[in-house]
Amino acid sequence: MTLKVLAVDDSRTMRGMLAEVLADAGFEPYLAEDGEDGLRRLSEVDPDVVITDINMPNLDGFGFIDAVRADTRYRGLPILVLTTENAEPLKDRAREAGATGWIVKPFHDLKLVSAIRRVAARQV
Repeated sequence: MTLKVLAVDDSRTMRGMLAEVLADAGFEPYLAEDGEDGLRRLSEVDPDVVITDINMPNLDGFGFIDAVRADTRYRGLPILVLTTENAEPLKDRAREAGATGWIVKPFHDLKLVSAIRRVAARQV
């Protein structure tokens, strides 16, 4: 089974990089431009894993995670935060909102792929 991964990031460059890394790893990448777009795409895609940035316009990553977790269909969906931020209070806030993991940009392709496989395996 091919894993479907929804990547939510306002940077076109980052979305392109993620799409390439995800496709090269054998995943099905789906992309969203911000948290609002991510919520729309969520029900269309029904992903196995979500990757989200924190700092985005319209709806930031914290708001996105809160909204995802508020929907009972997605309570167990793995959500990885991929951001330039690394402050402990932000990590704590993301965990409290329901994030599964935290990866700091710039990311290492193999570590990201490994993290996706690890959190997806917990759902099986």
